[in-house]
Amino acid sequence: MGKTALTMELARMLGTPIINADSRQLFRELKIGTAAPTAKQLNEVKHYFVGTLSIGDYYSASMYEHDVMELLKQLFEQSDYALLSGGSMMYIDAVCNGIDDIPTVDDDTRSTLKRRLAEEGLEALADELRLLDPEHYAIVDRRNPRRVVHALEICLMTGKTYTSFRKAERKQRPFNIVKIGLNRSREELYQRINQRTDQMMADGLVEEARRMMPFRSANALNTVGYKELFDYIDGRWPLEVAVERIKGNTRRYARKQLTWLKRDNEMNWFHPDDIESIKHQILQL
Repeated sequence: MGKTALTMELARMLGTPIINADSRQLFRELKIGTAAPTAKQLNEVKHYFVGTLSIGDYYSASMYEHDVMELLKQLFEQSDYALLSGGSMMYIDAVCNGIDDIPTVDDDTRSTLKRRLAEEGLEALADELRLLDPEHYAIVDRRNPRRVVHALEICLMTGKTYTSFRKAERKQRPFNIVKIGLNRSREELYQRINQRTDQMMADGLVEEARRMMPFRSANALNTVGYKELFDYIDGRWPLEVAVERIKGNTRRYARKQLTWLKRDNEMNWFHPDDIESIKHQILQL
């Protein structure tokens, strides 16, 4: 059993909808590359935050926190349970622990930095961030344009450092949280990644990527699957190479995701097939 099938089973057991916590599945144009729930699955169980945005829309973890917390007020009036499922680590943290109240970047600043990134390059913007906020520069992933640009946007828009807004204070939530982590043997995990990639290709991932070419600079497309296929479409390498790179980069992302999740001492780990133990863990609260 995979995460989607397991989550569907738990939703039916608990009589509650599924709240998606995969940041890429919010975009309606990215159905194949994000393994979004199918029309049949959406019809069987109510999902929130799936296909609610278009590729050009701006959305952030802080906006997600606000929207989910408002939704939970409604859901807890109807049920004792709510089910959040997904792998976007910042989105999960935003709901469970809260997120720093960082200002929303205005359209003018966002457009200016987008243009500057294209004209000046990432290194130049990282150097400017070093001057404006050396503390954040020291810890930010300087190879990630989204992280660098966002921090610089805040610095330029507010006249304050990005660090000054990062208080990292855990918010109290008016509900109990049970965290379920899923893990497999590395061999099993890699085999499923390879199979899922092959299935995405058969389902039309190349055609989906072609449709997204005009929007390739969007943050939502800075993700495994689309980046490699953009390079294939540009003629940088054959399709076979792009597919192998997707598989390899997905494996690396899975390892990174597990490393991050395993830092959470509140996480209860199970094999996805051990559904009875997972149900017991949830219901014993």
